[in-house]
Order: sequence, then C-alpha cells, then structure tokens
Amino acid sequence: MTSFERPTLVRDGVYGHLRRAVLDGEIAPGERLGEVELGERLGVSRTPIREALARLTQDGLLVAEANKGVRVRTVSAREARDTYVVREELDGLAAALAAQAHTPADAVSLRAALEALNAARGADYREQTRLDLAFHQAVTLAAHNAALADLARGLSVRVTLIKHQTRTYNAHPETGEQHAAILKAILARDAPAAREAARHHVRTFAALVLHQLGDHP
Repeated sequence: MTSFERPTLVRDGVYGHLRRAVLDGEIAPGERLGEVELGERLGVSRTPIREALARLTQDGLLVAEANKGVRVRTVSAREARDTYVVREELDGLAAALAAQAHTPADAVSLRAALEALNAARGADYREQTRLDLAFHQAVTLAAHNAALADLARGLSVRVTLIKHQTRTYNAHPETGEQHAAILKAILARDAPAAREAARHHVRTFAALVLHQLGDHP
C-alpha cells in the first residue's frame, strides 16, 4: 500500500486513503481488513479506522460479515451483467454527446488519454485499468453533461471493482482498435458512429468478464 500522510482530520484522511487503495486495486476484492492491523500500518488509533470502514461499507466498497469483520466487496456474475447493461447505455450516450460537444481542449485530452493507455501495454493490470478508466472518463467529461457525469461516477465504482476482481483488461486483441474507433468517431463529430463504437466496446468487454465469472449464455 502507498505511504500514508497524516492529515489534519485523521478520520477523513484514513477514509480517503483506504478508498483510493481499494479503487486502485492495492487492496484486492475479497481481502479482509482488520482494524488493529490497519491502525498499526497507518499509525492511527482504531476509532478513525472503524469510522472509515463504516463509510466505505456505506459506499458499497466493503462488506461487513458477522464475527468476521469487513472485506472488500466481490461482484457476482448477475451484478456484473446488470452493471454492463447500464454501462453500455451510458458509455454510448457519453460518446455521442462528446462527438457533438467536445472542444479543442477536450480533443487534446482525449488524444493524450488514449496515447497514455496505448503506451501502457505490457504494464501490470492495475496501471492498465487506471489508464483505461481515465480514457473513458475523458470521454464523459467531453460530453459536458453534469447529470451524465454524476451517473458515470457512481457506476465507475462498480466497474472498477469488477476490473480488479477479474483482471481481464486487454484480454481481447481488439481492445486497442475499439478505443481508436471511439476516439476517431468523436473527433469526426459522428455521434451515431461514436455511440455504436462505445457500445460495441462495452459489449466485448462484458462478454469477457461474464465468461470469467462463470455466467455463460
């Protein structure tokens, strides 16, 4: 886990630190979190640890189990399927809106995000996952729709847990081509093509995830 810097408000700092560790994959899905161990590792008392774990449980990142403490939540095949059904619609909408609304600055950000992602081929799955999420976030930001951004932010937590649980990023040889197709359509301001490219990409990845989770057609 990355180093912990003691903030003015310890409880908020512990919460933010542990949240980042879960979303970055430093603490793996299914891994149990003990108050004593975490307190010793971070150099804080058990009270802010307990409060942070309770908040993370409310956020849906952790699961509390009777007499067993808490663990990072794992995602079932059914939940993954439901998540990707929604993600297909949201990503398609984000790409279509980005094709219509992106600015020159957005175009620069989108190109940079995809270049960084492509340059990370061969890196560990955590780095690839971080950059993949950053590219899709750049698409959402280029849509300039606050309501969509809020929905995408909430869904991203579920998607991140699924990615860390299955570690299937780049398992499909067409992943890079699909990202390029999304960007090309957005920059060409071709909203229908951007929507379909984004939806096709989500469907491809969903099939990989569901296969790994044992949810076969």
